[in-house]
Amino acid sequence: MNPRKPPRKKNASAMKMLGAQVATFRRAAGYTQRSLGERVVADEETIASIEQGRRPLKADLAETLDELLDTKGALSVGVANMPEIDQFPLWAEQYVDHEREAISLSSYQNQVVTGLLQTEAYAREIFGTRVPAFDEDEIETKTAARMERQEILHRKVPPTLSVVLWEPILHFPMGGRKVHVDQLRHLRTCAELPGLSIQFLSLKRTHHAGISGPFVLLETPDHQHLAYAESQHGSHWVSDPDLVSIMARKYAMLRSQALTPEESRDLLDELLGEQ
Repeated sequence: MNPRKPPRKKNASAMKMLGAQVATFRRAAGYTQRSLGERVVADEETIASIEQGRRPLKADLAETLDELLDTKGALSVGVANMPEIDQFPLWAEQYVDHEREAISLSSYQNQVVTGLLQTEAYAREIFGTRVPAFDEDEIETKTAARMERQEILHRKVPPTLSVVLWEPILHFPMGGRKVHVDQLRHLRTCAELPGLSIQFLSLKRTHHAGISGPFVLLETPDHQHLAYAESQHGSHWVSDPDLVSIMARKYAMLRSQALTPEESRDLLDELLGEQ
């Protein structure tokens, strides 16, 4: 019998410890957060966030700092030996940070409902279908983390959120009839939230701009425009202005090709009436 794996430990403490080391090495070398940021081409806020343990130190920056601060590879070793994260993999940490502070989000999904609009049961089913499988503790932890992310929809000043979903998502009975119907009802409720637009890309279309797969566009409080693309092998940030522009144009085309928000609500009402 194979024993159950213990739940993954959150690395918040390790991030704070590594951040404190960065601060100590920085001060010993005579740099301020601003002057160090200028040397490594990073914002002062980025250096501050790393030192406070709010943002993970990435491997490439650790290597640069090791060389600049003459730390004999200590920071690179620390990054390489960080504990696993219980909520989000490393490549998603920065996205979650930006999502939490975003003033606008635009999401195109063609497989499942976007995470910010998922019910708890629907999210649990998604994590439960993962191959290789998560254990029960991991499923519960990740589901709770996804629900926590949705708090941005109900903050005092929520982000402007646009979601385009391919219609087959509405017909796919993820988790069985009850989970599926409850998710449709939740989408219908979310469609009434201020600043939130939900549109469906109809099955009747013979072509559309989302063939390459799902992606998210994001605008930060300082008006930086970023994109986040998903794939079978993980996800990655797109910050190059030319590439972000291409994805923004794709999303604009998708919105024009999709049903209007009013037509999309009517489609949900029709589907719920058939249940």
